[in-house]
Amino acid sequence: MIKMDEIRQLSLDEIKVRLEDAIEEYNNYNLQHSTHQLDDPLKLRYTRRDIARLKTIIHEFELGLRKIGQQ
Repeated sequence: MIKMDEIRQLSLDEIKVRLEDAIEEYNNYNLQHSTHQLDDPLKLRYTRRDIARLKTIIHEFELGLRKIGQQ
């Protein structure tokens, strides 16, 4: 689980890389869940929330609410 303070300290490029990784991780968890191999189904929820947090920060950059290097 990624905390918002950690995300805010990253650059836009790093956030986008983390987003891609989180989406890939979510897809893997979803596949494992569908084949009954996922030990902890809460991983799906936490990963989905991490994706939402990352997308929120990216959207703030796009709207101009957050500048590069701003914390």
